[in-house]
Amino acid sequence: MGVGYSGLLAETDLVPGLGNIPESCAARVLGYLDPPEICKLGLLNRAFRQASWADCVWESKLPENYQCLVKKLFDENPEDLCKRDIFERLCSPNRFDGGTKEVWMEKRSGGICVSISWQGMKITGIDDRRYWNHIASDESRFHTIAYLQQIWWVEVDGNLEFQFPSGTYSLYFRLRLGRPKKRLGWQISNLDQVHGWDIKPVRFQFFNAKWPARHDPVLFE
Repeated sequence: MGVGYSGLLAETDLVPGLGNIPESCAARVLGYLDPPEICKLGLLNRAFRQASWADCVWESKLPENYQCLVKKLFDENPEDLCKRDIFERLCSPNRFDGGTKEVWMEKRSGGICVSISWQGMKITGIDDRRYWNHIASDESRFHTIAYLQQIWWVEVDGNLEFQFPSGTYSLYFRLRLGRPKKRLGWQISNLDQVHGWDIKPVRFQFFNAKWPARHDPVLFE
């Protein structure tokens, strides 16, 4: 019985498992998954861990112009970095243009997002403290907001020179009426001093330097 038991153990050891999968096969599997799932499976065993760092897995997750982004944001040669490092660094917020703009990549979709601070725009009377206050805020990516106290008219002009990968994009103007304050742990706006927005509409316009045709403005009553 002792010999038979030993033979049974030897046969069990020969049964193939996930640990026997070649690294190249594991990399093929990981290439079909989203980045969060790739990182999770990388903890499974040695083959998947090594495959989760393979350039062939991550290159398809990067935007088509990732080399330009690496040079602009990191001032490094993309050939000197592994593709997973590039992916992780692009997913983190990266400041440029003197810290007035921030770019990051969505982990699942690979979409590129850009946010522009008020400090990166030309705003009517922004340096005149009779009209504007600069307030620290944890709601802003840049930890500061421009608070308008009063003014007869105001124009905000922003400019962005950035090479986006091809795709469909949305443009949002973030504007909040009322001074922010907290009540019972919730962030709310005090609208007591807000007036004049019902007199004339607010006009938002977007221009593209490559196609100078003017887009129709959006009006808010």
